[in-house]
Amino acid sequence: QVRFVESGGGLVQPGGSLRLSCVASGITNRYNAMGWYRQAPGKQRELVARISSGFNINYIDSVKGRFTIARDNAENTVYLQMNSLKLEDTAAYYCNTANSVQVGDTSPANLRSWGQGTQVTVTS
Repeated sequence: QVRFVESGGGLVQPGGSLRLSCVASGITNRYNAMGWYRQAPGKQRELVARISSGFNINYIDSVKGRFTIARDNAENTVYLQMNSLKLEDTAAYYCNTANSVQVGDTSPANLRSWGQGTQVTVTS
């Protein structure tokens, strides 16, 4: 059974930073593209950052230059470093595979079961 456990979220002021982690079990990350998704209240879940099995990386425009996705295949872990956080980054963040998903997609298909996510709240 595939399981994702996300952590690292929290409450932060605008301009602050957080580092999210996602540990996967029941799946070998290195064979999959992996992604960080987020869902804000009242909005669809979207893929914001993607790293392929070959370490090609893509971001949605609104997080370019501020977010950095990375993967440690030995630890089956994916990270999301978030800097210069903005109010509009407030959302629940989830990781999952992203083999047939492009950044910005709001109807991703062929995903594994979702983990519990980690809440990021940016507030002044």
